[in-house]
Amino acid sequence: MTKAATASPRRKGLLIGAGVVAVAAILVLVVLPAETGWDPLGTGKATGLDKIADPDNPELMRGLQREGVLTLRDTSPDPAPGVTDVWEYELAPFESIEFKYTLPEGQPMTFRWQATEPLDYDMHGHPFEGGEALTESYSIDEARVMQGTYVPAFTGIHGWYWDNRNADNVTLRLEASGPMASSTIFGGPVPVERPIESATGAIEGSVEGHQLQGEAED
Repeated sequence: MTKAATASPRRKGLLIGAGVVAVAAILVLVVLPAETGWDPLGTGKATGLDKIADPDNPELMRGLQREGVLTLRDTSPDPAPGVTDVWEYELAPFESIEFKYTLPEGQPMTFRWQATEPLDYDMHGHPFEGGEALTESYSIDEARVMQGTYVPAFTGIHGWYWDNRNADNVTLRLEASGPMASSTIFGGPVPVERPIESATGAIEGSVEGHQLQGEAED
């Protein structure tokens, strides 16, 4: 009885110690490379986990070199001159969608989108002349609300890619105002043109051959 009574806490201590070691190993081998980019043992580079924290993203590098394109605000911005558009969409669990406006260079658009749960997003655009090879990203993050002013650096298509990484449906609502000529939804085998009520100005260009941003990054 005495041996059994003294052996049990020892085994318990060993199990706790083993658990602490396992957690520490996961932290060093997986969590730190993925979340912070710190890779002391080189396992993040070997497995590709370091790319999560420090992705090779030339689109973002190009976009961050621009000044005055995207200005985020804490409150809803005043409507910009032009048309006003409202779009709603329900994202199923682990579903992605991309929505773009056709916009002329240098004319501001104000916007606000809000989701019932946080979404991963990439706000980006590319010119008609040069196409996707010249895509620029201006903000890549996770948020439930995003609002501000966007001034296109070039004539082309501009908007967002959203990814629902939740296990539940998420309702997304976008409100925008400005010189939008039309909108396009990318979420299936072919782009879907979506007219904007009251939009009068036509902007020359084409969205043919555009690939869903998330698919292009995979």
